[in-house]
Amino acid sequence: MAVSFARNLRQFRLAALALILLTVATRLPSLVHPQAIDDEAVYSVVANEIVDGGRPYVDAVERKPPLLFWTYAAVFRLAGKYNWTALHIVALAWTLGTMAGLYVIGRRLFNRETGLIAALLYSVFQPWATANNLAFNGELMMNLPLVWAWAITFGPSKSRLRFELFAAGALLCAGFLFKQPAAIAAVPLGIYLLLPSHRASRRIGQTESIFHAVMLTAGFFAAAGGVALVLQRQGILREAFYWTFTNHSVPHVFWTAGVLYTLAFIGACLPLVLGAAMAFRDKDGLWANRKAEYAALLGLLAASVLGAAAGARFYPHYYIQLVPPLALLAAPYYARLWFDRRNGQKHVPPVWFFRPAVTCLWLAITVAAFSISHWKFLAWHREPSETAQYLSEHSSPNDYVFIWGRSAAEVYLHARRRPACRYVLTFPLTGMIFGEELPGLDTRDRIVPGAWDNLEEDFGKHPPLYIGDHYSSPDAQYPVRDFPILAKLLAEHYEPVARTAQGVIYRIR
Repeated sequence: MAVSFARNLRQFRLAALALILLTVATRLPSLVHPQAIDDEAVYSVVANEIVDGGRPYVDAVERKPPLLFWTYAAVFRLAGKYNWTALHIVALAWTLGTMAGLYVIGRRLFNRETGLIAALLYSVFQPWATANNLAFNGELMMNLPLVWAWAITFGPSKSRLRFELFAAGALLCAGFLFKQPAAIAAVPLGIYLLLPSHRASRRIGQTESIFHAVMLTAGFFAAAGGVALVLQRQGILREAFYWTFTNHSVPHVFWTAGVLYTLAFIGACLPLVLGAAMAFRDKDGLWANRKAEYAALLGLLAASVLGAAAGARFYPHYYIQLVPPLALLAAPYYARLWFDRRNGQKHVPPVWFFRPAVTCLWLAITVAAFSISHWKFLAWHREPSETAQYLSEHSSPNDYVFIWGRSAAEVYLHARRRPACRYVLTFPLTGMIFGEELPGLDTRDRIVPGAWDNLEEDFGKHPPLYIGDHYSSPDAQYPVRDFPILAKLLAEHYEPVARTAQGVIYRIR
């Protein structure tokens, strides 16, 4: 028996090591990429301003919660600004940490094999299809604290009072402070603590159940209050509240993108989706003794769907938040399919494509397809834009520049120049609606009140040596001529000195 246990333990360790190596290999395109990936650009510009002594929401504006920027700033303080290798190593470690949390949940609910499969499914499908999903974005960041909050709540406890739920609540708040939709994931977990089936499985009364929910809630609001206090001391609480909550209306629903990206997610992650569907089909068998946990995970999946759809833009990385609940729902079915033996016989799948050999081949093809897509996409985005190269060559590190138009954050980063205006992206000045372009739509009524006054104030403090106009093409959505303050500034104080693939570059006279 001891020999059998040692052999099983050795096999488990080898499987865990193989899973870690697979995760590293599939993230290798980001580890060797010399630039920021997708949303990393704007987050890094804000974080660099923090490193230089600035404050988010005042000296550099973006609409994410503060913990995201503080995390980026911590990485750059330790590793140096523009250190993309360090940032992507942190993203890899973050992914492995989330996988560890999924393993703990799967092991506690079922067994070690289920835990490993849940971690495997997350490793394979988190960066689904596009290389932008390799970025250290808000969805990836929020998954780590959320998964561990669920792991703590699902775990056993020696105390009937379960004070550890206070820590779980704080972790739920941390997820929210990385990305706003994470707050929705706290709801099903709170409901789980009040379910009669949960009380029955834990052999506790209603009073204890309510106390557990109160502990979870207290942890959430204690963490939120601590962060609010820090923001108040920095003098930016009002601005943080505005950009994190108030400036998030939904003026347009991109239905076409929603349908197309949802179908793309289902197609690219079909083994994951089908595994979760089979768990639902066989819930009375797999989840018979875990009805409360099953209901909670279904609630988490529903909350994640709401979170992905909340912005009505349906970007591919929004779907990353669906992967943890799907992985936890699908893992028990695949564990039974691959490892379960009853009366000496393996479980017989209902259809041929669920046979172990087919599903393993399917996962291998998925990993290969995703990796090819990632390598190809990032290979096309290794070099800085022409605008960034020009600004880098014709200015010094102490100079300020301003980019009018899309890809502004990438230019600031690649040129390694500080933005002359707090609006790292120009949407507060134009009223632009995030998502696909909407030709012919006048969005100037959505311009943030006082935004142009703030631009003039910022230019007065540190005038931009160069202004890059990325809206200079005839069919541009926001040509300079439609914005008198900027048009007058360019006409009176700047002259065109270069034209790049992105637009026209002006230099101060």
